[in-house]
Parts: sequence; structure tokens; C-alpha cells
Amino acid sequence: MEAAFFFAKKSTNLAADKINKEDTSMDTVQRENKMGTMGINRLLLTISLPMMISMLVQALYNIVDSIFVSQISENALTAVSLAFPIQNLMIAVGSGTGVGMNAFLSKSLGEKKFSQANLAARNGLFLAVMSTIVFMLIGIFFSRPFFEMQTSDPEIIDYGVKYMSICCLVSIGCFGQMACERLLQSTGKTFYSMITQGTGAIINIIFDPILIFGYFGFPEMGISGAAIATVFGQCVAAVMALIFNVKLNKEISLNMKGFRPNLRIIKHIYSVGVPSILMMAISSIMTFGLNKILLIFSSTATAVFGVYYKLQSFVFMPIFGLNNGMVPILAYNLGARYKSRIEKTIKLAVVYAVAVMAVGFALFQIFPAWLMSLFEASPDMTAMGVVALRIISFNFIFAGFNVIISAVFQAFGKGVYSLIVSVARQLVVILPVAYLLSLMGNVDYVWLSFPISEIATFILTIIFMRRIYKLVLKPIK
Repeated sequence: MEAAFFFAKKSTNLAADKINKEDTSMDTVQRENKMGTMGINRLLLTISLPMMISMLVQALYNIVDSIFVSQISENALTAVSLAFPIQNLMIAVGSGTGVGMNAFLSKSLGEKKFSQANLAARNGLFLAVMSTIVFMLIGIFFSRPFFEMQTSDPEIIDYGVKYMSICCLVSIGCFGQMACERLLQSTGKTFYSMITQGTGAIINIIFDPILIFGYFGFPEMGISGAAIATVFGQCVAAVMALIFNVKLNKEISLNMKGFRPNLRIIKHIYSVGVPSILMMAISSIMTFGLNKILLIFSSTATAVFGVYYKLQSFVFMPIFGLNNGMVPILAYNLGARYKSRIEKTIKLAVVYAVAVMAVGFALFQIFPAWLMSLFEASPDMTAMGVVALRIISFNFIFAGFNVIISAVFQAFGKGVYSLIVSVARQLVVILPVAYLLSLMGNVDYVWLSFPISEIATFILTIIFMRRIYKLVLKPIK
């Protein structure tokens, strides 16, 4: 009887093993159907479109303040433009930390190390709080010196200190939102992060005019109202994202009772996050440097640059979303050694990126005056802005290719090439060229530094891509 039981149990186990193997095979086929066999065009659009929409929402978030602030005065718009490097640095720190947390958390979940995943999430929230404290101190002690380094105009300094101080002192919304949204993304709940981003942007749009101009019984707060509307939208989005995590994100636990920082996990988070922070922070250094150069001519030139930087985000953000969708496709098919699918993905991504950039180029060439009118530009500012937008937008012709191929480097594990390209594009070329052109005494020449930098980056990108093709793609048969 015991022998019969033994053989029955063994037969059951063999049947169970067979079912498990079949389930695993089915899972493999499903993954293969999506990443390995689905048409590249459909696959790329399916993955990329939600991310592109999310990026456009972020671009809208960034531009709304400037549109309403411009209705106060040109100096107020200049102040917001001068504050952008600090805001961008906040985004770089928050987003880069989120990238590191996301990578470590997702890896832990994949390895079924759930307690480690929980620690990654909790340490990520702790780092968001620490980042907030750092920028609160920056807001308290360095707001005025930061603006005095750039201009001597007392009105611009006053506007800038008010705006930057509020953004830094209530930066918990910015860092909390990014941390909690990354937690949702790490477990595949991207729909909820899109909801929080959209809600934050809508709140900012609604409350900007109300708080700036004092509608519906609210006090007229001017530029301070713009900052309050921004941080209010961020705080609401952060609270929503936190609630979604607590109520719906069952893969992780955010119970902070008895929490202590884990240096090993923090080190893991920043080992991935710091390179990402540096790549995003480079643009802060670039904008700070260009603002200094442009202020040699006038504050109007700085305001024009600020307008361009806000407008160009609507062109570049969809490309970044396309990047985010392209990278996992490339990584999967590289692992599967599907050379033709890799090449087709890169070609399609480049085509879409160039098409988007072509539309942006056409808009900047045909409607520059209308684009400037969105910011209540004076006749002098409009005249300068029309020339600037038309000259700078020539960099769009090359930028689509450069941005996509830079992401290809990351997908192939050659992130150092992306970093080199980014540094060359935003520091090594553009700032020295802009300074040298400024010595000619005409601000219009300074705008040429953008297409010159993009052309130099284009050449460097081609050199790196040829090298990577020989090392990575050519050996694949």
C-alpha cells in the first residue's frame, strides 16, 4: 500500500512538473510574442505612446508658470528663467534617485526578495525627505546669492528670490511625487502614475491665474502665486501617488515603523542613480552658463532663452518617451540575438524622432512670432525671439538622431558613450562657442552655438555608433 502511495505521489509530482514546464513555456511564448515576434512598428508605438503622453504632461507642467508669469512683467519672466537651473537640478536629483530605487526594487522583486524590495522602497522615500531638506537649506540661504551672481537688477532679484524660495522650501511635493510615482512604475502600475502627473499639471494650470492675479476672492500674490500653484500641484500629486501605493501597490510595503536607513541599499540606489543625476544636471550647468553670457547683452535675451527652453520641451519630450519605449525592445532582442529586429527598431525610432523634430522645426520657422506672443512678449522681445527661435531650431535637424542613438548606447550597456555625448553636447561645445560668438557683440550670433553644438554631437554620435555596430551588432549572425 505504501508502495502504491509512493508511485501515485511520484506520478502526481511528474504531472505537476509537466504542467509547470508547460506554464513556463507558455510564459516564454507570450513574452516572445510581444518582444520577439510582434511587429516592430506596433510594438514600439504600443510601449512608447503612454510614455510620450506622460512626458508631454511634464512639459506642460514646466511651461504653464512661464506663460502666466509673463503677464506680470518681462522681468518676472526673466526671474523664472534664471531660476530654472535650480528647478532642473531638483528634478535631476529626484528623478535620478528614483531611477536607482526603481532598478534595485525591480531587481529584488524579480529575485523574489520581497523584504529587500520593501527596504528599497522605504529607503527611497527616506532619500526623498533628505533631498527635500537639502533644497530647503538652499532656498533659505542661497536664493539671493544665486540671483545676485547672475544679475544686478533689484526687481529681477526680488522676483527670483520669492519664486525660488517657495519652490525649494516646499520641494517635498516634487521629491515625494517622483519617488512615489517611481514605486508605481517599478511594479508596472504606470497608469496610476499618469493619473497623478496629469492631476498635478491640471491643478497647476487652474491655480496659476487664480493665485497670481487674485481671482475668486484669493489674494493677488504675483510671482509668489505662481510658485505656490506649482508646489501645490506637486504636493497633491505626491499624496495621490502615496495613496495609490498604500492601497493598490500590494507588491511592496511602505510601513516606516522602526525604519532605519540602510547604507548598503542607499549605496546600491546611488550607484545607478548618480550617473543619471549627472546627465540631467548637466543641463542646469549649461543654462546657468548661457544665462550669464546672455545677461551681458540684456535681461530680455535671457527671457528669450527661457521661452525657447520651455517651448523646446514640447518637441524633445516625446522623443524621450520614444527612447523609454525603445530601450527595453533593444535590450530584449539583443539578448535573443535578433539582429534584424534590433536594426529595424533603431531605424524606426530614428524616423519617428526626425519626423517629430521636423514638425517642431517647421513650427519654429513659420510661427515664431505667435509662439512668442504666448508669453506676452514686448515688441523688442518678440523681434529678438523670432530671430532666436529660427536660428536655434536648426539644431532640431540633427537632435532627433542624436537623442535616439544616445539611448541606443544605454540599451547596449555602453552608458559611458551616452555620458560623453551629453557632456559634449551641453558643456564642452556649446558654452565655449557661445562665449566666443558673444565677443562679436551681437546676441544673434550666440544663438548659432546651438546648431553648431548639435552638428558636432552628430559627428561624435556617428563615430560611436559605428564602433558599437562593429563590437555589438556585427558579430550577431
